[in-house]
Amino acid sequence: MKPGALLLAPGAGADRSHKTLVALDDALSLPTSRIDIKLRSVPKVMDLIGSAATELVAEARIRPSRLILGGRSFGGRMCSIAVAEGLPARGLVLLSYPLHPPEKPDKLRVDHFPKLNIPVLFVSGDRDPFGTPEEFDEHVAAIPGPVTQVWLEGARHDAKGRDADVIAAVESWLSGLS
Repeated sequence: MKPGALLLAPGAGADRSHKTLVALDDALSLPTSRIDIKLRSVPKVMDLIGSAATELVAEARIRPSRLILGGRSFGGRMCSIAVAEGLPARGLVLLSYPLHPPEKPDKLRVDHFPKLNIPVLFVSGDRDPFGTPEEFDEHVAAIPGPVTQVWLEGARHDAKGRDADVIAAVESWLSGLS
């Protein structure tokens, strides 16, 4: 089933005008909505994402099962939890996913991975302190849906200067979801 719209959430401390989210919105031909997350309460963030998803589905006039959810870091993580908790989606685009806090590899953020039975795209820098390629390989194996990982050589968590690479990865992945 072809994707019908994309909902993007920013990382902690950022907002909907984050340059990578804006660049994706500008580059993709898919109807896209960028949201702000100014809350820290996970239940309230889940409500916000659910409401934004419902609104985008109505605006784009698509079935919820055609919606792609995702975002950067905290925003992508929250979208992945929303999907694991039952929010319908066609796939997840997770940019700089925070697998664990820097220098705390024992504080994993993967408990919900076994409930992600949809296609998932991870795009991260191979020098991201929130998770190495090897750590991701170990933990994304718990995701039952198809997983694609794109590693940006030399990039850290902010993937500074790599928006074109992020866009190319997302466009390529989306084109494979037909």
